[in-house]
Amino acid sequence: MSSADASFTDRTMVISGASRGIGLAIAVGAARRGANVVLLAKTAEPHPKLAGTVHTAVAEIEAAGGKAVPVVGDVRREEDVQRAVDTAVEHFGGVDICVNNASAIATEPTEQLSAKKFDLMQQINIRGTFLLTRACLPHLRKSAAGHVLTISPPLNMNPHWLGAHPSYTLSKYGMTLLSLGWANEYTAERGGAHIGFSCLWPQTYIATAAVTNLADGQDLVKRSRSPEIMADAAVEILSRPPAEVNGNCYIDADVLTAAGITDLTRYGGGDDPIIDIFVDLS
Repeated sequence: MSSADASFTDRTMVISGASRGIGLAIAVGAARRGANVVLLAKTAEPHPKLAGTVHTAVAEIEAAGGKAVPVVGDVRREEDVQRAVDTAVEHFGGVDICVNNASAIATEPTEQLSAKKFDLMQQINIRGTFLLTRACLPHLRKSAAGHVLTISPPLNMNPHWLGAHPSYTLSKYGMTLLSLGWANEYTAERGGAHIGFSCLWPQTYIATAAVTNLADGQDLVKRSRSPEIMADAAVEILSRPPAEVNGNCYIDADVLTAAGITDLTRYGGGDDPIIDIFVDLS
C-alpha cells in the first residue's frame, strides 16, 4: 500500500522529541491520515532560539486532522516515558506506533568533547530509545500492525564516519543496533509477528533548527531538504505490513523513489543538496 492511500484512523503514535523539526513533521504527516498522537517532549515554554513547544505542536497536529495529547517530560526519565505511554492508552486505548525521534548531537573532537555532552548523547539517544520502546512493547503486541520507527542511520562502518565523531556515532549506531536487535528478538517465533522494527535516516541535510543555528546556517538551509521528506518516508514505512519492514534501515529518498516519487525537488535543497553524515552515495 502506498502512503498516499494509507489511513491511520484509529492508529495511535507515541513519539519523542516532536516539538519541532523532523519529529513534528512525522507527527503531522501521520495526523493528516487520521492518526492519534501522543508527544513526549521537554519544551513546555518557548525557547529563545528554537521555535515551537509541545503545545504548539499539538495545535499543528490537530489542524492537520489528527488528535493529539502533549506530555511534558524527559525521554531519559523512566517515569516520564511511562506517563506518555499511559496517556496514550488512557486517551486512545493503546499504542500502534512508537517513533524514537529524540536525539542529542555533539561532534567535537574527542579531546574537546566534555563528559557531560558524551553522557547526554548516550542517555537521550540510546537510553531514551530503550525506555520508550520498552514501555510501548506490551501495547504494540496487541496491535494488529505495530511499528517501532527509530530515526537513526544504517550501520556504515566506513572509517571516515567512524573517525569523524566517534562518540556521536556510538550513540546513533547504538539506536540502530537496538532496532536491529529487537527485530530479531521479537520475531514471529518469539511472539512479535505484528511488530516491525525499522530505522530511517535522511539522505541530505534537513532544514531544522539544528542546522539553522550553525554559524553558516542560512547558507546550509538553502542546500537542505525540508523535514517533510522524512515525514513522507516515515508514513510510507508505517503504511507497510510490519513483517515487510522489520529489520531494515532506510534512507528517505530511497523509500520515496521505491514508492514512485521520483521528483524530490518539492522538498527543496536546490540542485546540489548537502549529503548527510553516515551516507555514502557510491
